Amino acid sequence: MPLIERVTIAGVGLIGGSLGAAMRRAGLATHVLGFGRTARNLQVAQSRGLIDRIVTDVAEAADVDLIVLAAPVRSCAALAARFRAHARATTILTDVGSVKASLVADLEAVWDPSRVVGAHPIAGSEASGAGAARADLFARRLCILTPGPQTDPAALALLRALWEGVGARVEAMPAATHDAILARVSHLPHVVAYALVRALASRTIDGRSILDYAGSGLLDVTRIAASPAEIWRDIALTNRPALAEALREFGVALDDLARLIERGDAVGLERALQDAARTRQHLVGKA
Repeated sequence: MPLIERVTIAGVGLIGGSLGAAMRRAGLATHVLGFGRTARNLQVAQSRGLIDRIVTDVAEAADVDLIVLAAPVRSCAALAARFRAHARATTILTDVGSVKASLVADLEAVWDPSRVVGAHPIAGSEASGAGAARADLFARRLCILTPGPQTDPAALALLRALWEGVGARVEAMPAATHDAILARVSHLPHVVAYALVRALASRTIDGRSILDYAGSGLLDVTRIAASPAEIWRDIALTNRPALAEALREFGVALDDLARLIERGDAVGLERALQDAARTRQHLVGKA
């Protein structure tokens, strides 16, 4: 029996499209509707079976049991406000954004707070659009829910069941805790990858472009710098206090390594690198 009768996914890209595909495959919704800005992307989503039907009318898109906002985070509140006038009193509003505290507050300001459930599936890649979506994207991946004091327990339970139904592991935590953690393990790595590419992009040595000599090391470290700029612009600015603190912490760690190298401290440098390698191995073991 379906968990939800009608759901609209607003933004049928990598995350929204994958959620639609996973919901359809698991039989979690009777009707999965796709709403978005780009007709071509929506057509790709429908042709690939990520959604049942494209909707372009806001009123029709809002007349559902659940709305999933899968748009860039700084556009979500305005999108929710467009839906609000046409939604049912019981319609649950959720999102998939990588920043939670300010976004959930903005959504609660335009929606019944008891029907708002913040969500962040920690899954994805540098690819984007409906063409990159896949039904198994969330399998065994963590999805964090950030209910607030006014969240209806039944709405929270439905979102937990939905994400577990598409294969995710679900954990609930305060939105501010989520933002502090993700600033360090997700947002910081993306900013660092972008910064590294920018630092090297126009450098030449003896008239040679250094990027002509880049190997797998640079490609591995900077893979995520190919992610959509619009999405990461919004994430960085929306979570800027926590991200600014994470950048300062990273700067301290980088300065420590720089001092060890400048002093020629082989013992200290090897110890620091070994510590980092052990931590990295532990991360791989948990993946």
